Amino acid sequence: MFTGIVEELGTVTVVEDQGDAVRLTIACDVAISDAALGDSIAVNGCCLTVADLTATTWTADVMAESLAKTSLGGIAVGDQVNLERAVTAETRLGGHIVQGHVDGVGEIVSRSPSEHWEVVEIALPAEMGRYLVDKGSITVDGTSLTVVEAGDASFTVSLIPETLARTTLGFRAVGDRVNLEVDVIAKHVEKLVRAYTSRSTTSKEN
Repeated sequence: MFTGIVEELGTVTVVEDQGDAVRLTIACDVAISDAALGDSIAVNGCCLTVADLTATTWTADVMAESLAKTSLGGIAVGDQVNLERAVTAETRLGGHIVQGHVDGVGEIVSRSPSEHWEVVEIALPAEMGRYLVDKGSITVDGTSLTVVEAGDASFTVSLIPETLARTTLGFRAVGDRVNLEVDVIAKHVEKLVRAYTSRSTTSKEN
């Protein structure tokens, strides 16, 4: 589990095509400062497992499913990526509960800078719109953000200078694809309500 508070930007140093998978090597400092083989690290919001480790880099295998359903399918050497280590019992939950399981890929539609922040509009897959509410949480490329305005086909977020400076969202351009993960609590609530509604309907019919 993660919190959506990006710890640092890493740099992709190797992208090794393995046919039905890709092996990524990423250079960083903080994310591997106490890492061990088998640990989980979120890369642009996608939970990956440490498969190899050096003093300055770590390596992970990205399976075909992740390549097809996340923006990692288009990753290249030199790309910067958001990194966050998995939480511990002592971690502050500064963002919200993030699983590292990408629900879909969105696209940046517009960026509107102002003096102290920047409003970004992101288009999202149609099936994800129902999970978003104004002032609710969403994870964009592993970054926990508050939804300013939720629509069926897109949503907006406001990026403060800290977020712009410390994450990839500071240099993402219009047309860029970003990984999205909706609030897992919203998904659980939907499932519970659907099950309750189904039982109620069945009971009335009987």
